[in-house]
This record gives sequence, structure tokens and C-alpha cells, in this order.
Amino acid sequence: MKAGYYKPNMSGELKYMSFYPTPLQELNFKELEYETVDLLSKANYELGRLDELASNIVDIDMFLASYVRKEALYSSQIEGTQATLEDVLDINNEDSVNADIEEVVNYVKAMNYAIQLLDKLPISSRYIKLVHKVLLQGVRGEGKNRGEFRHSQNWIGPVGSTLKNAKFIPPSPFDLEECMSDLEKYINEENSLDALIEAALIHYQFETIHPFLDGNGRVGRILITLYLISKNKIKYPSLYLSYYLKRNQWEYYDRLSNVRKNNDYIGWINFFLKGVIEISRESIECINEMIVLRKENLKLINQKDKWLLDFLEKNPIINAKKTSEKTNFDYYKVNRTINKFVSYGILKVLDKSKKSRTYIYQKYVDILKT
Repeated sequence: MKAGYYKPNMSGELKYMSFYPTPLQELNFKELEYETVDLLSKANYELGRLDELASNIVDIDMFLASYVRKEALYSSQIEGTQATLEDVLDINNEDSVNADIEEVVNYVKAMNYAIQLLDKLPISSRYIKLVHKVLLQGVRGEGKNRGEFRHSQNWIGPVGSTLKNAKFIPPSPFDLEECMSDLEKYINEENSLDALIEAALIHYQFETIHPFLDGNGRVGRILITLYLISKNKIKYPSLYLSYYLKRNQWEYYDRLSNVRKNNDYIGWINFFLKGVIEISRESIECINEMIVLRKENLKLINQKDKWLLDFLEKNPIINAKKTSEKTNFDYYKVNRTINKFVSYGILKVLDKSKKSRTYIYQKYVDILKT
């Protein structure tokens, strides 16, 4: 199965070759290798366990709120964003002017928006453009045709590279619409493959088409979760592969590149399925530890103070002022409850130097970091 071919563009001194990927509909995966079948079976089993666990948690949205930010952080870090987990969990940074933190915050907004949008629109070019528009709003790359497919040629390579020495040149602007149309059809038609393999192929194809001038990697990784939800593979956005892809960043790039160079779809699919297995297992462990921590803390606090524990599971780094604003509780009530949580050992003082003292739900953050 050929992954595609190179097409000439322009002429003379301006001539360059862009890659035109084979439409996914034309690929034949009727017989999968034993390793792929085995990985697929394990990936479906672990993902099923994760989704069942998420489905049985009454307040799953509280658990996932910080988890989404963790995914946003690692997906953005793959693109070079410099921010820490504490940066993106700190309630004070929601209105930050720090460009790196803003990118992560926007990723969270784009993911949440995209999930809500699934109830109104199928995953399509229009849908993808709307998600991209939210992702780049007010951040670096905003001026690069935000919410629109590119009208010029882009390329991938080291800083300073040109069309002459680029590592990879995606489809030309003249071929882009056709490539995206084929991908859109594939996403929305009934295919014979398991949805996990389809998700792997869709991610590869999207990254190969590279339809935007900026934000392609982040949108492509959001699409993985969205596609699995749309195919009822998971009910909740509980699978986030960016941590696995960040951990194996160079292999991630090499696997995608190897499909184009050597038609190695299976190598990419196997790598993707291994990620589903690893991250599902780690997520199950993470959520179970969060559940245990919550139960332990519920034993320590009064029922009337439970609101703060709920709030901390969405916002593990807080101060009294912001918490009061977001919960609509009186500042002095908030401050008293925070002090109780400090005395219970649930909260720790993170920063005394600020006018408004900052506190951290340290054990919860440690679970997320692990």
C-alpha cells in the first residue's frame, strides 16, 4: 500500500515537490499481522476498563477537569510550549499574559468546545476549522489564518529551512481541499476497521495534510479523542495520548515520517495502540488514586465544607479571592474553610509572598504528575 506520491509544483527555479497522500479509503487492511491483532485486543480491553471506570464515577467531570489540562500541557509541550503542570493548574493563571500558559489554556477551551460541538455537527472540515479558531484565539499563530485552511505552501523542517531543503512538504494549497474532503468522507463513512485503528490512520492523515499554517499537531491530537467519542468507543474524554506522545516524541515523529517514506502504516498503528494500552492503564491507576484520596479527605472534613473539596478537584492551586469569585461564596467563609483544609493537611501554603496567599492540593497534584 503506497502512502502517496510527490507532485511537482511551479517550474524553473521555483519548482518543488509536495506530497499527495493516498486517500484512506483506498488502503487495504483486511489481513493484520498477529502483533497488531494482539495489540488491538489489549488496547480495546484497557480502554474498555478505563471507560467503564469513568462511567461509574458520579462526578467524573470533576476528575477530568484537571486531567484535560494535563493533556493540554503535554500536547502543547510537543510543539515547544514552555509551561509546567503547576502553571496550568494555578487558578491565578487563567487570566495570565504569559504566552506559553495562554496556549495551554486555549487548548483546554478548544477541547471542551469541540466535545460540546459534537452534539451539533459531525467531524468535518467546517467542524475542524471552528476548533482551530478557538485554539489560536489571542495566542501565537492567531494571525496565521485562524479558523481557515492555508492558502499558501507550508513545510516541515529545522528553523531556517526552505522549500528547497525542507524535511517534508505537505500537499500544495491546490490539493489541500481535495485531501481534506477525502479525509472528511472517511471520518463519516462506515469502515470495516476497528475505531482505534481508524483513529490512528486519521491522525496520521491529518498531520500529513497539515491543513493549517499553525496548530496542526494540537488539532490532530484533539481529533483522536473526538473521533473515539463520535464512534462511541468512549463516553468521556478520558483517553489522552499526548503524555505518551511527548514521552516518545522522536519516535512519534519518526513513525509518522516512516509511513510516508516506507509505507509503514503498521509500524505507526502498532505504536499508536501501544500508547492506548499504556495511557489507559496509567489513567485507571490515576483515577483510582484520586478516588481513594477523595474518600480519605471526606472523612476529615465536615459535609458543609465539601464544596471546597469539589472545587479543588477542578482547581488544585487556589487563593481565597479567586475562589470566592468563582464560587460566589463570601470571602471570609472561603478563607475560613481554606484554613480548615490547611489544618487537616489537605492544603499546603504554596506562596506566602503574594498579597493573596496561594495554596496547593499537593497530594492531588502529585497524582496528576505521576
